[in-house]
Amino acid sequence: MDFQSDSGPSSSDRYSRHVLLPQVGIDGVQRLSSSSVICVGAGGLGSPALLYLAAAGIGNIAIIDDDKVELSNLQRQIIHQESDIGKLKVESAKEHLLRLNSAVDVTIYPFRLDESNALEILSGHDVVIDGTDNIETRYLIDDSCKSLDIPWIYASVYRFEGHLSVFNHHSGPTYRDVFPTAPPPELIPSCAEAGVLGVLPGVMGSLQATEAIKIILNLETSLSGQMLIYDGLQSTFRTLMISHQNKKNRQVQEEKAPPTDVMMHTVDAPTAGKKLDEGWAPFILDVRSKDEFNAGHIDSVDFQITHENVLSAIEHIPKDRDVLVYCARGRRSELAIYFLMHEGYSGENLYNLEGGFISWKDHYPNRVNV
Repeated sequence: MDFQSDSGPSSSDRYSRHVLLPQVGIDGVQRLSSSSVICVGAGGLGSPALLYLAAAGIGNIAIIDDDKVELSNLQRQIIHQESDIGKLKVESAKEHLLRLNSAVDVTIYPFRLDESNALEILSGHDVVIDGTDNIETRYLIDDSCKSLDIPWIYASVYRFEGHLSVFNHHSGPTYRDVFPTAPPPELIPSCAEAGVLGVLPGVMGSLQATEAIKIILNLETSLSGQMLIYDGLQSTFRTLMISHQNKKNRQVQEEKAPPTDVMMHTVDAPTAGKKLDEGWAPFILDVRSKDEFNAGHIDSVDFQITHENVLSAIEHIPKDRDVLVYCARGRRSELAIYFLMHEGYSGENLYNLEGGFISWKDHYPNRVNV
């Protein structure tokens, strides 16, 4: 391989640390330079992912985003600077990527990914990176990548917690296998609504870049079939095993635990309230933070523990009766149920409260303790 660049520093120097890795080498550097990656979003997740992909010598990088840089972005969107405020994020990102690596070909799309353009925009890329906090766009990416047979790398951040996985890779699970239906957009808090530790997108976006590079290099160690959960407060990583959804169930299992054969139940607030009125007596588990719990909770709650720590309290959670699990909006409780299923709890007895405490409070304001 001729490492010399006609327009920039010697490629042999630039990528020398990659060449030394047996999993990369000269062939890997060439593979990276001939690959194409598109990032949907140039914000908190996209910033570190794009920077590291450009640094790694990904030959073609595309970015799609219709937002402009704002001052509040700079706390976490490190590809942008104060001088970029008011610019389109894709233009700002392209400028900084080319300053980092002038040999990279950067294509920008200053508009939103939607159903009218998704297949055309995503087609032809080796990997898609999800850098959006828009739930509808995430499902669009998943459906489009499944249609195009392109792997994509999912990440999300919430306050101090991050999630990461690889979908549609080597016939692996899709996002819909984990979350079959999209919740209403108003039930999914954005960073602006819930807050996020500024460095957290940096951690997760860097991991997204790692997964993209591994896929391009054909390394058999990707997170396909797994969900990585990072707790920034506790400095812990946890990996869940996920598998394809079939007609009857969605299986989630740990390597040491037998797979469950029944998926969890999902119940909305009106249905749960009616069942309770009719005599249903589940163990009610609140998996929000202590502060959220103290601010208000379902009046008949039995136990409170944060979802990421639910396994530390399994001695308090019965296996021989129904368990109704809730959080603020329904997503953290779903993950808590996955944890319980890993420990042998039957999905037949586990119920996720759709819409969470917010929906419950709207329907039953008189059945809330504040």
